[in-house]
This record gives sequence, structure tokens and C-alpha cells, in this order.
Amino acid sequence: MRKKILIAEDEKEVVEFLKRTLEKEGFEVIVAFDGEEARRKIIEENPDALILDIVMPKLDGWQLLEWLRKEKASSIPTIIVSAKDKMEDVKKGYKLEADYYMVKPLEVRNLIKAIKTILTFKSYEEGFFK
Repeated sequence: MRKKILIAEDEKEVVEFLKRTLEKEGFEVIVAFDGEEARRKIIEENPDALILDIVMPKLDGWQLLEWLRKEKASSIPTIIVSAKDKMEDVKKGYKLEADYYMVKPLEVRNLIKAIKTILTFKSYEEGFFK
């Protein structure tokens, strides 16, 4: 079964590039162009991993990640991909339990490695704790 990745990003060109790239890697890709749409798709689709931009309309990435970790009590692996490159932003991302924080522009091969790593850990944890 293909792993499902949700891309929450408001820049259409970035979404299309990431979507094509991830589909070539064999992932099923779901997209959301704002934080509210992403929250709805998390509930409806239950993705295996989330690629999350911080600066988005309606509900920003910080608010979405906080909801994801507290309200939904979810352990969906999350990779923040953002142009926000200040150390306080990176620290905040990890404080909110992001698995990775990657700064744009990024090497797509590093993103692919990060996705495969977090999905491997998730599969291991699910098998280990059953």
C-alpha cells in the first residue's frame, strides 16, 4: 500500500513540483493550500506524513502543528519546509514536535530522505508497540 503524504503549502508552483517528485517516488500525494484545508484533510485522509509550510492563509503552520499535536493528539510525522530560517523559528518547530525543519530553497533529495526516514521510524514504532 502506498504511503500517503499531505503537502500543506500555499505556493502552487512549489506544490506542483513536490507533488510530481513525490509521486515519482511512489507516494500518494494530497494537497492543501491553506491551514484550514490541511486540517480538514488530516481528519478525512489520515495521511502517513505531513509536509508543512509555516506561512499560509487562514491557519498558519504553527497553529496547524499545535492543533495536530494537542487537539488531535496525533503523532503524524511532520516535516516543516519554510523560508523562515531564524533560529527561533527552528526551535519553535522542534518545540511543537516537528520531526524535521528544512529551510527553502531545499535539496529535494534531502526531503525524500527525510520522508523515508520518518516513515521507517513510524513503521518500526507501530510494529514495536503492538
